[in-house]
Amino acid sequence: MFGFRVAAGSLVLLAALTACGGQASSPAPTPQTPSSTSTATPPPSGTSAAAVPQQLEFTAKTVDGKDFRGAELAGKPAVLWFWAPWCPKCQREAPGMAAAAKEHGAKVTFLGVAALDQVPAMQQFVQKYGLQSFQHLADVDSAVWKRFGVTAQPAYAFIDAAGQVEVVTTQLSEQDLKQRLSKLA
Repeated sequence: MFGFRVAAGSLVLLAALTACGGQASSPAPTPQTPSSTSTATPPPSGTSAAAVPQQLEFTAKTVDGKDFRGAELAGKPAVLWFWAPWCPKCQREAPGMAAAAKEHGAKVTFLGVAALDQVPAMQQFVQKYGLQSFQHLADVDSAVWKRFGVTAQPAYAFIDAAGQVEVVTTQLSEQDLKQRLSKLA
């Protein structure tokens, strides 16, 4: 039994380490099975249940310990940025994401979704790269990542005001990101 745990743990670590350097196909399939932190939530007041995309039916904690309901994003343009603190690509992208949030934050809601590490490392990443202008989830069990079919970072989910979700599981250049954000706004 111990050997199995070590082997399984090694496979998870290997998958996490190789994910940062690899590129997955786009768009990713949407998982249909909710996980422990991905529970159905009632829509925010003034929003109909039909307007909440299935992927946004989750609750999670932010890196600063506050509760967050995915349904809060329904009905407005949003981008979710999936990242890990130790990921070199994510580290290179962080200043561009901070700039994009500053430029487009009045029209598009930004949400970071950190995983594959512990909360203190996530908090340090947000501080180091000046990402405090938007919220970041501490997705320590990768439940939100799974809802969006994300298996590697960096990745993005672009959600338009009508609730259409497009998941991009490849790294984007700053120009590509700006174009996609302009279409959302």
